[in-house]
Amino acid sequence: MTIGADTPKTLAEFTKLKDAEDFLDFFGISYDPTFVNVNRLHILKQFSLLITAVDEAFPDLSESERLEKYKAAFEEAYELFKTSSPLETKLFKVFKDTKKNVVLLEDLAKEAETK
Repeated sequence: MTIGADTPKTLAEFTKLKDAEDFLDFFGISYDPTFVNVNRLHILKQFSLLITAVDEAFPDLSESERLEKYKAAFEEAYELFKTSSPLETKLFKVFKDTKKNVVLLEDLAKEAETK
């Protein structure tokens, strides 16, 4: 989808966006394409969580107010991965699940402390 300065900033247009770059262009946020390529899924997942929180916390916002909150949410999601790794944020199930056949050093240390 081609997003330009003349693209109307409406919820209808917002719902058509698919790629991270589409959201960045829609909201007029400058970005590093290389950074987005590396962190795309994590940024979009975090953004999804943040807009869900916005919708729950502010159900009565006007369209323009909602879009402003969504823009702030996207900026927050983008900035998060400048300082945190995907492993640290644990957004996806693969990062949350613990392996059943692995013993972590921290678990061994806790075990040793209790003895």
